Amino acid sequence: MLKILDRYIIKKFLSSFLFVILIFSMIAVIIDFSQNVEEFIDEKLPAGRVAKEYYLNFVIFINGLLWPLFALISVIFFTSRMAYNSEIISILNAGVSFRRFIRPYLIGGGIIALVHLILNHFVIPISNETRLDFFHSYIMKESDKGSTRDVHMFIEPQTKIYVRDYFKRDSFARNFRIETFEGSRLKSFIEAEEIRWLGRPNKWQMSNYEIHEFDSLGEKIFVSGKSTLDTAFRLTPEDFVRYDATREMIPSNRLSDFIEEERLRGIGNTKIYEIELYRRTADPFTIIIVTLIGVAVASRKVRGGMGLHLALGVVLGAVFIFLSKFSITFATNEALSAFMGVWIPNMIFSVVALVLILKAQK
Repeated sequence: MLKILDRYIIKKFLSSFLFVILIFSMIAVIIDFSQNVEEFIDEKLPAGRVAKEYYLNFVIFINGLLWPLFALISVIFFTSRMAYNSEIISILNAGVSFRRFIRPYLIGGGIIALVHLILNHFVIPISNETRLDFFHSYIMKESDKGSTRDVHMFIEPQTKIYVRDYFKRDSFARNFRIETFEGSRLKSFIEAEEIRWLGRPNKWQMSNYEIHEFDSLGEKIFVSGKSTLDTAFRLTPEDFVRYDATREMIPSNRLSDFIEEERLRGIGNTKIYEIELYRRTADPFTIIIVTLIGVAVASRKVRGGMGLHLALGVVLGAVFIFLSKFSITFATNEALSAFMGVWIPNMIFSVVALVLILKAQK
């Protein structure tokens, strides 16, 4: 059963949190709109479509990234006011232990963390897909041009392809080779000067191709001359090109399968996807940790009041973000595992939170 004290603090926590969300979301939208308004005008996009397809999902994306920081600011904001008004001293003098005092903070932080966990794993990736499709179509159109060089991948366990140049805009490749293995032995391969996407399901056209087959008698070669060959294999244009934000567009129930598929194809660069999967769980736990830090910092009445507490909170948030980026960089460069790269900041700040709680005003 929640006591009056619990309801009072939880209400203040959640209302302050919603207020911080509103303020920072408005600031983020204003800044982004000022940067991209010319693109919207040039593309003659209706305001309703911009708001629905881009800015609604943009707000969801920003909040998904910054909820731990918002939680820290919210806790410091209302707790500092309580300390300034001597409410916390009165609560502690009434015989309420500090451990009992932080219980509603943990409940409020737990509610926010649970919502954040669900959003991170399922809602935000779907929202990001709509936002990024809009972004690449109208704001950063040039990000979908150019070519991809020297692509190696397995499209099936015993089938490997190589492409020297793939052109995203026109969906065709030059210097294509597909190899088929039987165990560890090369069974056959096809080389083509060009290969062009014809459409789904997995239809391609090869030009100026050669077919090489190997058996016990040696090698057989078929040269096409200038003819073409329509064929199908498990490959689409999307397999060649990954946006940097591709990992943010896949819900967690599909991301694990995507990582395994990339490994089987020999892509090799699956670390960034593993980091993203672990991050989606680590960030909600960060909310609990920063909630405890915020209570410990802001519950003591000091000269300087809320301003000093907020400044300290911003510094702690900046240190956490720096440490997080630092450890993720190490993980991406194979110096750390993906799990450790994501969770080390939480481990360190858990110790910081424990120390601050032990030294807090009792």
